[in-house]
Amino acid sequence: MIDGLVAGRLYGAAERRLDKANKPFVVCKVRAASADGEMLFVNVIAFDEGTAALLLALADGESVALSGSLTPRVWTDKQGNTRPSLDMVAHRVLTVRDVPHRRGVPESPGE
Repeated sequence: MIDGLVAGRLYGAAERRLDKANKPFVVCKVRAASADGEMLFVNVIAFDEGTAALLLALADGESVALSGSLTPRVWTDKQGNTRPSLDMVAHRVLTVRDVPHRRGVPESPGE
């Protein structure tokens, strides 16, 4: 298992699903750029209720940063080219909605 941080944009809408024991989870895809500029897809699954709720609140194309465990994968596109991808079990989500705007927000002690 690799612990990682991925930042990108939501690709499509997040979906709530149920497992065989009727426990809810959320799946989504995130498009992220690799170091060489190639776009890769991260297949995200979230079991934590708070993380799942944040993903469901996002719209297609919104920026998101996720931390969790990563598993590298390879898939083949319609032209027969192999492409990299990642599977992530998300533990935390950060969106621009989570970051308070500095104007009008009182500074906390020590800042």
